[in-house]
Order: sequence, then structure tokens, then C-alpha cells
Amino acid sequence: MVRLRGHHLLCLLTFVGEGYTPSFTRNYRRIAERLSAGEAIEIVDGPDDICAPMLDLPETHCRSESVRNRDGRALAAVADLLGVAIESGSVLVLDGERLERLRTAFTAGAIRAACEECEWSSLCTRIAREGFRDTLVHDGAPSRR
Repeated sequence: MVRLRGHHLLCLLTFVGEGYTPSFTRNYRRIAERLSAGEAIEIVDGPDDICAPMLDLPETHCRSESVRNRDGRALAAVADLLGVAIESGSVLVLDGERLERLRTAFTAGAIRAACEECEWSSLCTRIAREGFRDTLVHDGAPSRR
């Protein structure tokens, strides 16, 4: 099971292979493959499997209160959209229907409150505007590349 914090439910929608460091990006690519193969997600409070390569770096923001606030906003938005309660310990599977619903809402801005002040926001906006082309998390169907 992939352990994810709240705001990473949004980040994974637009992941195209860019990241903070080479080890972060390699790790995230492996996680994208696991999610695309249908592996379940366990929601965690705080640093998760995506954060793992960053946790020893002094400048990491993974433990900051502002990121925890983003997690809360993301979980609330995703829970509302999907019509399910989502909190630490919840388990989700991103099937094709859920992934499509999330991406449609993301493109419309309906679930992006957690993206405010994120340094990746403009990249994610562009990726959404381009129809999520070249994203690395998909529903197990052939890649859109």
C-alpha cells in the first residue's frame, strides 16, 4: 500500500517526472507505477512515501505546519468531490473513474484550494490545461504518451 498525505492526492494528478531532487523524482516515478498498477493508497498524517527522499534534507518543508494545512484542505476537497469520508487511515484506490473525476475537478479549480502558495502550481495548471498529457499516474490503461 502506498502511504500518501492529503495534498499528494492532488500532486499525483499532474506528476510528469519533475521534482525537487533526482532521488525524489526516482522515488515518485516508482510510486506512480505502483498507483497506475492499482495499488491502494493509505492516507497518513504528515510525511509519506513521496516525502521519504526529502526527510533528511535541512530545507525540507515536509513537516511544516503550512504543508499540514494544505493536507487538510486537499482531504476536505477530495472527500467532498468523491462523497466519502477521508482521514488518516482511510484507504482509497484510484480507479479510472475516480482519477477522471479528480482531474476534471482539478482542471476546473474546484479542488485546488490546497495548491495556493505551492511552487509547483503554475506547472500543474499548465499540465491540466494540456489535458494531463504525459502524466505518470494513470488507471492501468495504455499510457497517453
